[in-house]
Amino acid sequence: MQDVPEKNLSNMLKMPEKKLYITDTILRDAHQSQAATRMRIEDMLPACEILDNMGYWSLECWGGATFDSCMRFLGEDPWERLRTLKKAMPKTPLQMLLRAQNLLGYRHYADDVVESFCGRMIENGINVVRIFDALNDVRNMESPMRAVKKYGGTCEAALSYTTSPVHNEDYFVKQAKILVEMGADVICIKDMANLLLPSTAYSLVSKLREAVDVPLHLHTHDTTGTGAMVYYAAALAGIDIIDTALSPLATGTSQPATESLVAAFKGTPRDTGLDLPSLSKAAVHFKGVAQKLQDQGILDPKVLRVDPNTLIYQVPGGMLSNLLNQLKQAGAEDRFEEVLAEVPRVREDFGYPPLVTPTSQIVGSQAVMNVLMGRYKTFPKESKMLLRGEYGRLPGKVNEEIRKLAIGDEEVIECRPADRIANEMETLRAEVSEFAKSEEDVLSCALFPQVAPGFIKKRDAVEEDAGRNGECDGIKEINVIW
Repeated sequence: MQDVPEKNLSNMLKMPEKKLYITDTILRDAHQSQAATRMRIEDMLPACEILDNMGYWSLECWGGATFDSCMRFLGEDPWERLRTLKKAMPKTPLQMLLRAQNLLGYRHYADDVVESFCGRMIENGINVVRIFDALNDVRNMESPMRAVKKYGGTCEAALSYTTSPVHNEDYFVKQAKILVEMGADVICIKDMANLLLPSTAYSLVSKLREAVDVPLHLHTHDTTGTGAMVYYAAALAGIDIIDTALSPLATGTSQPATESLVAAFKGTPRDTGLDLPSLSKAAVHFKGVAQKLQDQGILDPKVLRVDPNTLIYQVPGGMLSNLLNQLKQAGAEDRFEEVLAEVPRVREDFGYPPLVTPTSQIVGSQAVMNVLMGRYKTFPKESKMLLRGEYGRLPGKVNEEIRKLAIGDEEVIECRPADRIANEMETLRAEVSEFAKSEEDVLSCALFPQVAPGFIKKRDAVEEDAGRNGECDGIKEINVIW
């Protein structure tokens, strides 16, 4: 193929004549997908200079589960991690994943909390904010989109991709148009379970390309083994940006490998312009990090395998692990197939929510209970909240008999859920005033009230000890690890 003249190659592939841009997920989704978000800042910094000079469209390095994991498991301040990465990579836009009105937590927050959080994350170094809602309820995206634009960030609004009787190409095109009208700078197709197949990717990207006049970004995984093919088909249709991961933490439940995609497009009209030897140099470093994580028992080689069953059950890789763990705890591993078969039935009864945090956990837990205790004999509180409308508007028709079993005669919320939440920041500041040193500390406590206060107190105690020993000059000079 490399010997074919570029003009002939262009005719053969019918590729648009424009560069394909790359967002690398090695610092966030790659290790979240394969190593439970356990990569430390000390594992990232040695490669930052190489990454910063690579020419990526952006580097995803924050958001998702990283915020919680930093405090809960790694003893790192997530805000300090962000500042450290921005200092180490000043040239490349830093990207994060935001769960719309849920921010990085697991409930809806008041609009003043959303605005404060968005302002602080951009001030601390984030440039591109990918905002998604688990139900594709655009009302939940209004406040964070407005705040990101207000503070000068690039607003990348995401479509949570799934398939169902209500989720078709026209649905996603309509959603994209609405999000552009709301101010989206970029539209992202967020294919969290690798359900998007090559032919559908080509068709959907083509229709979106005609419908909206903003860059299109495609995010997928390689859970089913089709990720690279999906990207290639999307490139033929004119996608602007794709998410990839450096090879040591790529494929399987992660993204397709950066080096492989860069090589595949080299010499074509979609040439990424990225340098393979430089990518290889960065990969050598992360190969060592991956090996360390594997030696620690954090990175399970099973996540590197493809699982085409995802196409049948629409269960993302991380959700599969959670289901299996729940069954292990109940001594019922032998009923795994029953649970997988129950997931699509629960999803239909619940109005076809896309299976992404937090709806994947809600539907999965309900499926486990249905199998172990009898169908809808009991409902977790999150199932009741979902059916009551506390997470937003469900995409499809809900089974009203099941809803009545869950919530009885309680009224279903029809408005934007956050309209029912009074401003919280003043109260939150007062609650943590004795130990919170900054607005960032207040926000950490707002999102993770069970984790952040203890983390902050321990962080400050370590810093005070270090200061007394003359090891640092101030809070921004130290990254606490214990």
